[in-house]
Amino acid sequence: MNKLIMLLVVFLSLGLVITSGCVDNQEVSASSDKPIVAVSILPQAEFVEKVAGDQVQVLVMVPPGADPHTYEITSGQLRDLSKAQMYVKVGSGLDFENVWMDRLIAQNPDMLIVDSSSGIKLKAMEAHSHNDEEHDEEGRDEENHDEEDEGGDHANETGGKDPHIWTSPMEAKIMVNNTYSGLVEIDPDNRELYAQNRDAYLAELDAADAIIRETLAGKEGSSFMVYHPSWGYFADEYGLVEVSVEMEGKEPSAKDMQHLIDTAKEKNITVIFVQPGFSATSAKSIASEINAEVVAVDPLAKDYIDNLAKVSEAFEKGLA
Repeated sequence: MNKLIMLLVVFLSLGLVITSGCVDNQEVSASSDKPIVAVSILPQAEFVEKVAGDQVQVLVMVPPGADPHTYEITSGQLRDLSKAQMYVKVGSGLDFENVWMDRLIAQNPDMLIVDSSSGIKLKAMEAHSHNDEEHDEEGRDEENHDEEDEGGDHANETGGKDPHIWTSPMEAKIMVNNTYSGLVEIDPDNRELYAQNRDAYLAELDAADAIIRETLAGKEGSSFMVYHPSWGYFADEYGLVEVSVEMEGKEPSAKDMQHLIDTAKEKNITVIFVQPGFSATSAKSIASEINAEVVAVDPLAKDYIDNLAKVSEAFEKGLA
């Protein structure tokens, strides 16, 4: 009995150590002299780490499991941000950045701001409405927003441009190059190392792209249905059509639900993809009407390349 109690104490102690380690990983080390690079979302953390290796500390403002549309930063994050040398923003109109970027800059006006969307042509959000007439208005809206200002202050997600640029590995390559340029600016002594790491990671992204194209071969023109429209750039890159359940951040009306059901039947959609952290109620309702499966895919996973492989396989199985 005493031995059993001792073993339980050891296991509980190990659990506490592991748990506290996971918490500590969300914060920057006060004792380290490495530059701190802040980013908005987890995929960007991989981009920084792949280029910089262990030469920098990465601070992610929207932590795992949080929603970048609604997340509110903590006082601890602001304190850590005050020590950052650089902030890499997505720059494409992410709601989190629209709401918080000015305050983040005010917290640390000396940090370098890098717009990772620089050089990427932003696309209009798909399916603001499920009515054809309003799709025409959306096309005109895209023409009116072709030119973005150099500061990256794009229209916000609702009724504007699609901010989810990182879901395409080809757009991710541009984001990585922009990140590299910022790293060299704050740490020029490691330029050669960063260039080597960048080139190696760009090759990984090219390889991932080739695998995705092989996985989705023959599926061009197929439609997939998602609750939240996060995969528009991925769809464009691989010749797919994204159909969104959600409209401008709102649940569809009864009329829209029927339209979605009819669309799903017409396009032989058998899988509806949902994003962790979002309601799946409407997706499940549609799925029950068309005998479809509801599958979760995460556009915010940190293991970017591995996640793209999983997502492309999920899409391949769900495409007619």
